[in-house]
Formats: sequence, structure tokens, C-alpha cells
Amino acid sequence: MKVLVIDDDVVSRMVLMHLIDSCGKFEIFEAEDGADAWQQLEDGLRPAICFCDLRMPRLSGIELLQRVRGVPAMQEIPFVLVSSANDRETVQQATQAGAAGYIVKPFQADQVRGHLEGFLNEALSGYRHVAEQPQATGERLDIGMDRLLIYLSGFQQQLATAGIELEVLLGQDAQADARTRLDKLHTGAQTLGLTGAANALRGLPSGPLALPAVQAALADATRAVLHQAGLVREALAQH
Repeated sequence: MKVLVIDDDVVSRMVLMHLIDSCGKFEIFEAEDGADAWQQLEDGLRPAICFCDLRMPRLSGIELLQRVRGVPAMQEIPFVLVSSANDRETVQQATQAGAAGYIVKPFQADQVRGHLEGFLNEALSGYRHVAEQPQATGERLDIGMDRLLIYLSGFQQQLATAGIELEVLLGQDAQADARTRLDKLHTGAQTLGLTGAANALRGLPSGPLALPAVQAALADATRAVLHQAGLVREALAQH
């Protein structure tokens, strides 16, 4: 399974590659910045997931992700952006660009493992998208496809922000608050017709929540949002 690590800081790149390698057997590729990564992708590299630094010279993580999302053959590659910034504005900027996840430096093994398990286990087994047809969702909510796309983008931002908030809550052992946050996300997934995402968020064990399991559920939900958004864009393109 191919994983692409993009970071202009050599130490950060090597640490992240080591953490990925410790999580299983992966074919790890590296890029020294966004421009290097873009060249590799244009040359045909198709990783199952990318871990990409947010701020880099020549081509930033946001700029790279925007390019990738504009190419149909690359659109569904999950991008996990990494940065030392954890403010809400930066997280929202990342999710608006189409990031599937967000990791705050310094790296933690559980963070990396959670994203790998969430995305790559689906890739190994063959991703099966379980959701209401976008047109049916639009009719049920009495909205058009353009509005549904906005709602999906907003929900993706919620998931990314929740990832950071839940990590803090679980670090404080605030289990009840974490459950409340997950319940709200479950309701959002149901409202948007994302059946698989809702099941992932509701399917966590009834006992104490563990961060890797929560991260995996959030990754499942994010992948569902990205896939559904792609279907909505296809529907919009046909009209």
C-alpha cells in the first residue's frame, strides 16, 4: 500500500515516515515540498493516502490539495494535512480545501495509526459507499445539489474540528463530553443521508472511548463525505 509523505522539514518527514512504517507494511514515498509531490503525482504516483505539511515553500499543502482536487483521477486521494497550528481558522482552511484529516505537530503515534487504519483498511477491503442517493437527500431536505454540496463541506469541517476537540477531551478523560460530541456528528451524518458514516460514528464500543477507535470512525465519516461530495459534483456537472 503506497503512502506519500510531503514535508519540507527533513526531521519531521523522517519522523512521520518512521511512525507510518511502525504501523504496518507500507510502500512509503517522500516529497521535499508540494512542488515535488505534484510532479510525482503528475508522473503517475497514486498513493492510497497522503500526509502533507501545511506550510511549505514553492507550493503549500493547501495549494497542492487544491490542484489535486481539480483532477478527476486524483480527487479521491485522502490528504491528511499536518501542521503545528491547531487554531480553528487553520483547521477550517484545511477542510475547505478538501483535507480528509488534520494532525497537529509534534506527531503522536496514535494519531498517525488512527488515520492509517481509518483509510487504508477500507482500501484493502474495497471501499463500499453506503449513503442515500444525493438527489433523494436533496428532495428530502428540499434543497438543490449546490446547497447540498455546501452542507457536505460544512460537515467535513465539523469532522476535522471534532478530531482535534475529541483528542483533547479524551486526554482529559471527559468521556461524557466526547460522547455528546460524537452524538451530534452522528445526527449530522444521518441528516445528510450518510448512512455508512452514521453507522461508523454510532458503532463505537459502549465502554470508555479510545482515541484510535474514534479517529478511525472520524476517518470513515470523512471518506464518506468526500465520496458523496464527488457524486454531487458529478450530478451538478450533468446539468
